[in-house]
Amino acid sequence: MASVHESLYFNPMMTNGVVHANVFGIKEWVTPYKIAVLVLLNEMGRTGEGAISLVERRRLNLLLLPLLQGPDITLSKLYKLIEDSCPQLANSVQIRIKLMAEGELKDMEQFFDDLSDSFSGTEPEVHKTSVVGLFLRHMILAYSKLSFSQVYKLYTALQRYFQYGEKKTVEDADMELTSREEGERKMEKEELDVSVREEEVSCSGPLSQKQAEFFLSQQAALLKNDETKALTPAALQKELNNLLKFNPDFAEAHYLSYLNNLRVQDVFSSTHSLLHYFDRLILTGGESKSNGEEGYGRSLRYAALNLAALHCRFGHYQQAELALQEAIRIAQESNDHVCLQHCLSWLYVLGQKRADSYVLLEHSVKKAVHFGLPYLASLGIQSLVQQRAFAGKTANKLMDALKDSDLLHWKHSLSELIDISIAQKTAIWRLYGRSTMALQQAQMLLSMNSLESVNAGVQQNNTESFAVALCHLAELHAEQGCFAAASEVLKHLKERFPPNTQHAQLWMLCDQKIQFDRAMNDGKYHLADSLVTGITALNGIEGVYRKAVVLQAQNQMSEAHKLLQKLLTYCQKLKNTEMVISVLLSVAELYWRSSSPTIAMPVLLHALALSKEYRLQYLASETVLNLAFAQLILGIPEQALSLLHMAIEPILADGAILDKGRAMFLVAKCQVASAASYDPPKKAEALEAAIENLNEAKNYFAKVDCKERIRDVVYFQARLYHTLGKTQERNRCAMLFRQLHQELPSHGVPLINHL
Repeated sequence: MASVHESLYFNPMMTNGVVHANVFGIKEWVTPYKIAVLVLLNEMGRTGEGAISLVERRRLNLLLLPLLQGPDITLSKLYKLIEDSCPQLANSVQIRIKLMAEGELKDMEQFFDDLSDSFSGTEPEVHKTSVVGLFLRHMILAYSKLSFSQVYKLYTALQRYFQYGEKKTVEDADMELTSREEGERKMEKEELDVSVREEEVSCSGPLSQKQAEFFLSQQAALLKNDETKALTPAALQKELNNLLKFNPDFAEAHYLSYLNNLRVQDVFSSTHSLLHYFDRLILTGGESKSNGEEGYGRSLRYAALNLAALHCRFGHYQQAELALQEAIRIAQESNDHVCLQHCLSWLYVLGQKRADSYVLLEHSVKKAVHFGLPYLASLGIQSLVQQRAFAGKTANKLMDALKDSDLLHWKHSLSELIDISIAQKTAIWRLYGRSTMALQQAQMLLSMNSLESVNAGVQQNNTESFAVALCHLAELHAEQGCFAAASEVLKHLKERFPPNTQHAQLWMLCDQKIQFDRAMNDGKYHLADSLVTGITALNGIEGVYRKAVVLQAQNQMSEAHKLLQKLLTYCQKLKNTEMVISVLLSVAELYWRSSSPTIAMPVLLHALALSKEYRLQYLASETVLNLAFAQLILGIPEQALSLLHMAIEPILADGAILDKGRAMFLVAKCQVASAASYDPPKKAEALEAAIENLNEAKNYFAKVDCKERIRDVVYFQARLYHTLGKTQERNRCAMLFRQLHQELPSHGVPLINHL
């Protein structure tokens, strides 16, 4: 991040005991907190090597950097941090500060006079050019430039700082005497209350240059990699407003405010902050200092480009296109090929629904490689692969293209794009119906360690690619009937991506879909209907489709048909092939449940042709399953059975548990229907085989708790046992059927017409 504008430090001011040095170019000033840190450094130098163990000294050294760079904190919190590292030194620091605060002004004067001794001698305690040495010299210089009135105000501020710290320490000690459970609850409440008071007492003035840079860079990194560890949107905005109050021309603070407003989808405030950021860059000459007029133009064109990206994110495509045209015009005037490449990428994003958009994308990738922009080139390859996947290209060609992009990632250490690439592979394998490969890719992504060295315990595991992989993992487990595992994954998602974060919508939709499927399996259509509203809010197409599924299950055929026809027309217009095929299958089911299987056949053949054309293997297998069922209804079970042998292998290998159960149930139905013309011995053998398949189907349905289908299976088994003369088995199945029939509502649909 660029250095903070120096005008922040030129204004001498005194706010709540925070003394600002009235010296041009001084970028540090003395605060009560920094005096406490100076006491800690002095005590560390005075304490011999034998008094502090090597482990404690290492802990203290690790603690020093965040203390020097971070914002001011209360004395009680500082005591606690030192005590965690070295209890003995914490006691010495506490006594030293107490003597200084409860003594006289001359004690503080003497303390600063003694600090310069740290650099004296042949082997000084602190080197002048070290981090600690530079901090000490800055503090000594800032203190020596203060007037007497400023020194007096600093001392009174130190006394208030000490008194508040002592009061807080006493309160904490009293709390420890209460019961543990009550103590924990009070501590949580007290911490919430104190966080506000800490800002009022110790952070009400502006931060120094290093503190501001550290704060902004840390929060920006957290927003990118681990949003849950960043400040809440309200708290971060309050800190930024405090920074901007003392320096409205602080450009980087405006940009972080823009990122913060994006978290809460505030289009007005984010646009306002973004425009202010580029205004400040231009007004303060932050760009033009090194580049002259070129810097001015650079700010303008990148301002327009960022504005286009912002409008595109909020779905304002017309405004985004106008801003992008402005960015292209300025970039062409300045002959800025890098900016033009970014504009070309956004042109594809805005026009990706057009038929010729792939030409634009291929041109963008070639140009990005030519100008040495690996990040843009890789993103272009990823987008090209995604487009080709929706166009029905073979998986081996797509994986070869992703392999080429992975080479770019590893060569240039683009760890973020490595994660995106693996998440893309997971989605492609699921699109093609290969759940095992999708599961492998998702687990590979989750087991990867970040390549970036991120400070403050931040791991790059809260990005969108991880959210996508975890959602796929939850859905894959739910499809296999592992609802407890899916629930654990969703619980982890909710902890990692709280509802106010930008990627929370991914797990919200995933959670709603899993709940909907479970309600439908359990026959609780009223519960499924209540979930449709939430799904529609997150994904309109998915919500309308599931509303039609509920209407169909409730035997409201005409309403479901109207809804499906409207959705089919809309999805064909959008070229959403996957949803088109799903809608066609639902329409075909409507026809045969209305005793019109002959009308369903052309619809199913159209769905099969689309599945084959776009290489959607799993949807093709499901379509063949429906075709076989239609043939069974039409009275040609032998052809249905031969057709099933083509489709059942992919379903048993990669299908959901429910689809496996449906397939085995259909095989049993076809076997029974085919055995009608067999000789008695051969017929009995066929019926025994059908019963075995029914048992397997029942086990599959039991895994997903689909009681309605279990009822159909045991009814069919009871009929078969009756035909074979097995009275005991028949009675057992009949009793189970009766229990389920009384528990579940019956919609009057013939069992043979229900796949």
